[in-house]
Amino acid sequence: MAHFAKMTEDGTTVLGVHVVADTDCTDNNGDETEAQGIVFLNKIHNWSYWRKTSYNTVAGVHKLGDTPYRKNYAGTGMLYDSERDAFRRSSPHASWVLNEDTCCWEAPIAYPTDGKIYGWDESSTNWLEIQD
Repeated sequence: MAHFAKMTEDGTTVLGVHVVADTDCTDNNGDETEAQGIVFLNKIHNWSYWRKTSYNTVAGVHKLGDTPYRKNYAGTGMLYDSERDAFRRSSPHASWVLNEDTCCWEAPIAYPTDGKIYGWDESSTNWLEIQD
């Protein structure tokens, strides 16, 4: 099965993800292509703005060991970063930095590893322990 992100007309935001049978993405040479999948989806949905996404790609790694595709599996509301040819989320906090390799946001301070539960506090740009 192939997965395609339905994009806004400007190509920046994911509206949803559709699953397409591999046979509906196959060209005349028998190769699965993004272009053929878009042609198929356009016929069904009368919508031209699609990007192929990989269900098994997370943080720049393919979970099954294959080549990662567009850094992250697309989800509704995610952004398509054309400069990096990647799907990513919006920054959760102003102080967080985009990791170029994973296209995931990272806090400026690593999450504590003491086994306690923490939440990010943007005003202090630090992790604060969550008390029960």
